[in-house]
Amino acid sequence: MDNKCEMEMERGTPLPLGATIKRHGINFAVFSKHATDVILLIYNEDGSGPVMQYRFNPCFNRTGEVWHGFIPGLSPGICYGYKMDRDGKEERHLHRFNKDIVLIDPYAKAISGGSSWGLSPESDGEYEHRQFLSKVIDEEFDWGFDRPLNIPLADSIIYEVHVRGFTRHSSSNVQHPGTYEGLIEKIPYLKELGVTAVELLPVTEFNELENPRKNPETGERLLNYWGYDPINYFSPKASYSAYNENGGQVVAFKKMVKALHDAGIEVILDVVFNHTAEGDENGHTLSFRGIDNITYYIIDPETGEYHNYSGCGNTINCNHPVVRNMILDCLRYWVTEMHVDGFRFDLASILGRGRDGSVLANPPLLERIAADPVLANTKLIAEAWDAAGLYQVGTFPNWGRWAEWNGKFRDDVRRFIRGDTGMVSALATRIAGSSDLYQHSGRAPYHSINFITSHDGFTLADLVTFNEKHNKANGEDNRDGMDDNLSWNCEVEGGTDDKNINKLRMRQMKNFASILLISSGVPMILHGDALGRTQGGNNNVYCQDNKTSWVNWELVEKNADLLRFFRLFIMFRKRHPVLRRDMFDEQDGPQTIVWHGVKCYHPDWSETSRSLAFQLNGGETDDDIYVIVNAYWEKLKFELPRTHNESRWHRFVDTALKPPRDITKPGKEVVLNNQNKYNVEPRSVVVLVAKRVKIEKE
Repeated sequence: MDNKCEMEMERGTPLPLGATIKRHGINFAVFSKHATDVILLIYNEDGSGPVMQYRFNPCFNRTGEVWHGFIPGLSPGICYGYKMDRDGKEERHLHRFNKDIVLIDPYAKAISGGSSWGLSPESDGEYEHRQFLSKVIDEEFDWGFDRPLNIPLADSIIYEVHVRGFTRHSSSNVQHPGTYEGLIEKIPYLKELGVTAVELLPVTEFNELENPRKNPETGERLLNYWGYDPINYFSPKASYSAYNENGGQVVAFKKMVKALHDAGIEVILDVVFNHTAEGDENGHTLSFRGIDNITYYIIDPETGEYHNYSGCGNTINCNHPVVRNMILDCLRYWVTEMHVDGFRFDLASILGRGRDGSVLANPPLLERIAADPVLANTKLIAEAWDAAGLYQVGTFPNWGRWAEWNGKFRDDVRRFIRGDTGMVSALATRIAGSSDLYQHSGRAPYHSINFITSHDGFTLADLVTFNEKHNKANGEDNRDGMDDNLSWNCEVEGGTDDKNINKLRMRQMKNFASILLISSGVPMILHGDALGRTQGGNNNVYCQDNKTSWVNWELVEKNADLLRFFRLFIMFRKRHPVLRRDMFDEQDGPQTIVWHGVKCYHPDWSETSRSLAFQLNGGETDDDIYVIVNAYWEKLKFELPRTHNESRWHRFVDTALKPPRDITKPGKEVVLNNQNKYNVEPRSVVVLVAKRVKIEKE
């Protein structure tokens, strides 16, 4: 192609970065400090071309380190990309410019080239490197009266969901399975369950075809199902929309957010600012690497090798000022233009590393996110560790804003329910909001995001069904995934027809749910757990785009009792503010939580103890709640404390009882005949609430 164009390029402006629709044309601006030759390529709406190309004049189309130009006459819908090169041989080992590769604009709001999930147009389904292009979109959208819900974090109940896996199974009976539109169709289920927020696994554009492995058992091609390998941070994944022509994925995402907000449900995005899909030295050049490698990545200055704190081949240089600005611009975009309510930051400890990889005491990026006025009401949740061994649960730099995935809650509750010794004291600390982790920094119980399961690891059903991981289908000879799952299979590995074992497994799932929903902090539930979804013991389904990872909606009827248990317990949590505390008890002040054992006021903190009881004092605003957790394999008899104000103990939950008696509707709790003692069955949880007995007047 020659350099002649039908339209001349004017000087343009350096800000904002990206492609900006202006009157009579489009302005393009891209950062590159080290490129010496930058070419803009313009493609048709369908990605064919290029039909025009423009070489930026460094004297005319460059301001500082930003290359820019305005092209009159262009309209939204066109695709574009950049080619960049660098003259000279100095520091060649640090740069990865390639004049033949078309690069994605880091600020692109939509990407073309991946509209069909699992298929490359050129390869008819075989693995192949796709050609992604940036796309200019018209972002006009009628939000109506949509506004941030601003649900207090303390009142939140988070539901972690994979957009595709949530409705891809044929049993979902939605019109557009595996899409934003399909998720909209399942909003009635989310409302009935009672969650207040969905936390979406990565929805920014990624290449699911990048996984070269096959399932050794079936020969089935494996994909990058989870999406934790972003190629762009601003653009929603096109193949998650049923209508993705001409940037329709952006409209589809907005419609999903608006529909969820209309239902009173917030949207939290799982964002991956710790690495990109470009991988290590042998990876593909897609965008950042070809634009300015040593700005966007943490690199060894001597060898040019990538620091790999993410475990995925590279690490984003988060605290470089340019990268820092990009991340902030991105977060603001998702809040202001896409109306999302918060973010969960994958491997967030990387965001606290300096430009040489060192751990910073006061990371400027984390502080700027915490203090940013546009993000002031958004939820900020850190996965407070990275793949290089940096573990900051409880010590993550927070400025009073950052909440954390509480991995210690997950582990301690799993150990207790499994029946490990010496776990009673740790369990009490987790139930009370993990003051050992969050109180010293001035944070509150709601800064602890409590979870038993997440996308990474066993499902709730598998946690009580398998002692070992079963990951051979991932094509890595069962080496991937966690080895110690802190699980217990109830004496049989895998599925069984033994009714007693299945009964115990169901009880154990309800025990987990009870502790999760009774604890101070913010509960997070993995999609499908309320239905007893299994992954067959696979604890790392990152590559399983099939029935292994999809939600099977037939379980709504099959495990109706478990779903009912979750729904009613969530309803109970919302009904009782004492379960949603916004501060820790002071040592010398009134105590919200009073600890007990089989005898009142005598908790057993010994190494051999496997049971605990506690009373939540509702004060003047709520009822008192009494909870007994028994992980022992024998029946125990617990004394009950006296109630106040002529109230009597009523049973809300006893996981040992046969459904539907195992849980009542909130407000319909059953008064106990014996107000002094309660017989607690092995491996069970009991929840009582103190209520006045209504006396009917004539």
